[in-house]
Amino acid sequence: MKIKILTVFPQMVEPFLRESMLQKAVEKELVEFEVIDIRDFSTDKHKTVDDTPFGGGGGMVLKPEPIVSALEDALAELKKPRIILTSASGRTFCQESAQKFSQEKSLVFICGHYAGVDERVKELFQVEEISIGDFVLTGGEIPALAMIDATVRLIPGVLGNFDSAENDSFQKGLLGYPHYTKPQEFRGKKVPEVLISGNHKEIAKWRRQKALEITYLNRRDLLERIRLTKEDHKLVDEIKKTIARKG
Repeated sequence: MKIKILTVFPQMVEPFLRESMLQKAVEKELVEFEVIDIRDFSTDKHKTVDDTPFGGGGGMVLKPEPIVSALEDALAELKKPRIILTSASGRTFCQESAQKFSQEKSLVFICGHYAGVDERVKELFQVEEISIGDFVLTGGEIPALAMIDATVRLIPGVLGNFDSAENDSFQKGLLGYPHYTKPQEFRGKKVPEVLISGNHKEIAKWRRQKALEITYLNRRDLLERIRLTKEDHKLVDEIKKTIARKG
């Protein structure tokens, strides 16, 4: 996969791409990154990339000329890439989005900034506006990197054990269950007996129950989106009773 990131602050992006799983993905030749500085495509001596909005109002708007030139340069060698503009006005990114992105041959991210991007950029190209949540950041670099990280780790071969990705929160509609490792006891806190019992059926049941419990407590809306089994419904009923007893 080829991923290109258009930004006015490349120094925010480049270090992140050289760490952890993203760097390993590059070393395995599973992904190729290119960071493109939009300022390099500005035509004036000051490398201007923004200007005041027509119609008045506060803030600055990213000019169309530098972005379009940078985008055309990025698209030159790509076949049918997916173009994503980070924007608070876009649809919300989720695990399903990451799964779909991970199946693409190429992705191009435009990091939004200031009050926004000149609307003509979106009119000239097939651009998807995507947000990472109902809040506003100073720029689109962090959202772009969050989406890239979520996407790349799902490319087969990036993670040493792909089963770890299969059990991620949201991957199967639920939040993740608790995890434990050595030592077996730490500061008086012991690992649940079921996890060291060797009984894989009971371990699976415990993990499912905990995932349902955490989802019920923190993101009850997710339970309405997935099909629960009869056993799941029983576990949820037990969870409700336990919570009611605790007050």
